[in-house]
Amino acid sequence: QLQLVESGGDLVQPGGSLRLSCAPSGAIVDYKLISWFRQAPGKEREQVSCINLISDSPDSVWYKDSVKGRFTIARDSAKNTVQLQMNTVALEDTAVYYCAASTWPRCGVVAAYFDVWGQGTQVTVSS
Repeated sequence: QLQLVESGGDLVQPGGSLRLSCAPSGAIVDYKLISWFRQAPGKEREQVSCINLISDSPDSVWYKDSVKGRFTIARDSAKNTVQLQMNTVALEDTAVYYCAASTWPRCGVVAAYFDVWGQGTQVTVSS
């Protein structure tokens, strides 16, 4: 059974950087997508970025418009993790960040297609 563990959340100043990691344990072979979601207090959960684990094509990653050019999702095969590099963070990036896994073969699907979720890691952007 697949489990996901997030780490790397912290307090960071506006304009700063942070790297989140998602470490899968267990059987991931059937899962093709890892996405990062976030949920801010009083707001709905939103998908931030997605990576296709079995494709290297240009459309194998996806980003929410508001994080394009600031966030980068990547797989670290040596560490068996999926990382979200967050640069030039803003106050509105404050949220609990979750990673999730899906057996769907293509990024761009909604949260209902993700059936394994981590516990989340808190990111707070504040001066």
